[in-house]
Amino acid sequence: MNDRDKGFAAYFASRSGAMRGTAYLLCGDWHRAEDLVQTSFVKLYRAWHRVAEHQKLDAYTRRVLVRTFLDENRRGFFHRERPTAEHTDRPAAPAGGVEDRVVLLRALAEVPPRQRAALVLRFWEDLSIEDTARVMGCSAGTVKSQVSRGLVAMRHVVPANTL
Repeated sequence: MNDRDKGFAAYFASRSGAMRGTAYLLCGDWHRAEDLVQTSFVKLYRAWHRVAEHQKLDAYTRRVLVRTFLDENRRGFFHRERPTAEHTDRPAAPAGGVEDRVVLLRALAEVPPRQRAALVLRFWEDLSIEDTARVMGCSAGTVKSQVSRGLVAMRHVVPANTL
């Protein structure tokens, strides 16, 4: 294994889990999240020799992941999600009560893909509006409107006495 491959393997080992968590929040399915992460890292590997600033790898990989998710939704490579009464998958990082997480994941599944991507990048990845716009390939104003619309859509699903 050459130095290029060793560097990529080390990066994959250290960051694929975090990217998988982000992918899960984007698509709501652990199997699809694995596919998205795998596709994203294949794309990253193809460009590995061109990536000059390795300190910006997370941002680049996140951008590839989000664009892969949005592209696959546009093209219909995967079936559309259908919310169900029970949620069998578990979130990667517990952040509150189980009931709260289930309600939020169900609400997130109801939001259209671009709005969901904006919400995940802003609130899960804690990116600024400008960074989210760069990752999504749109303007800061578009990010603001996507986040606003996504939050409104989620409020319709989340009961008023929850959270």
